[in-house]
Amino acid sequence: MPPRMIAVVGATATGKTALAVALARALGGEIINADSRQVYRGMDIGTAKPTAGEQAAARHWLVDVAGPGETYTLARFLDDAHAALADISRRGAQPIVAGGTAQYVWALLEGWRVPRVPPDPALRRELEAQAEREGAESVARVLQSIDPESARAIDPRNVRRVIRAVEVTRATGRPFSAWQQRRAPEPPPLIIGLRMDRDALYAGIDARVDAMMHDGLVAEVESLLAAGHACTLPSMSGIGYRQVCEHLAGRLTLADAVGNIKTETHRLARMQHTWFRAKDPRIRWFDAASPSLAEDALASIRAAGLPDAGSRALS
Repeated sequence: MPPRMIAVVGATATGKTALAVALARALGGEIINADSRQVYRGMDIGTAKPTAGEQAAARHWLVDVAGPGETYTLARFLDDAHAALADISRRGAQPIVAGGTAQYVWALLEGWRVPRVPPDPALRRELEAQAEREGAESVARVLQSIDPESARAIDPRNVRRVIRAVEVTRATGRPFSAWQQRRAPEPPPLIIGLRMDRDALYAGIDARVDAMMHDGLVAEVESLLAAGHACTLPSMSGIGYRQVCEHLAGRLTLADAVGNIKTETHRLARMQHTWFRAKDPRIRWFDAASPSLAEDALASIRAAGLPDAGSRALS
C-alpha cells in the first residue's frame, strides 16, 4: 500500500510552505506543489515560490515545470502529481502536498477523473469575445443550457473555468459534471489546515505584497514581456502579474496597481476559506500564528499513526 499523503492547506500567506518544509525535514518527506502559478518558470516573485533555501531543505516537485507560454491544465497537474507520488512512494519517502489552489488540492486528494480534452482555440476566442461584449453571465448561460449542474457549481465570474466546462461538454458529448467522478486514494490523506485571524491575515498579505514590490515584481514582469510572454497568456493572468501589466500599459499608477493586488489577494483568501471549510471534518486545523505550530502539527501526524521522524528534529 502506498504511504498516506499529508496535505498542508489554507489561505494564501498563512505559511503553508514553511510548515511543509519543516514536516518534510522531520518525516523524511518530499513536497508536491499544488499551486497553479508556481509551476511556471521565471515567475518567482509574484507567485511567492519556495525560496532557494526552502527548496534546498526539502525536495519540491512541480515547481518550474512549465514555460510561461504553456497552458498548465488540471489534467496535466494530476498526471505530474501521480508520477511524483509513484516516485516518492517507490523510494519510501513521505509525500507532502502543499498549496492553495483548491481545485488542484481536492482533485488529487479526492481522486478526481479529469478528461484529456485539448483546448479549442476557436471556441475559446468566440466565448471570450462574448464575455467581453455581453458580460461573464452570458457565457455562464451557455453552460447552463448544456450542463446545468456545472453551471451551478462554477463561479460565473471565473470565465476561463466556465469556458473549459463548455469546451469539454461539446468535445466529449458528456456534461463536464459527469467527468467529475472521484476515486478517493487509499489510505485517505491526512489534511493539515492553517487558519489565521482575518485582520492578521490581511496585514500579512499586505506586507508580502510590499515585499514583492521591493524584491522586483515589476522588473520580473518586464523581463517576461521582453522574452515575448504577452500579458494575455493564462500564466500572466494571476494576481500581481495582471495588475503590473496594467501599470506597464499605462492604465494604472504603480500605487493603484499595488492597492489592487492587495485587494484581490484579500478576496482570494476569502475564497480559499470557502474552498477549505472550517467545518470540513477531514481537515485538522491549526493556528498559523502559533509559535508551536510545527510541533503541534507533527504531534497530530504521529497520533494518526504516520511514520515517526526518528532522530530528525524539526527546524
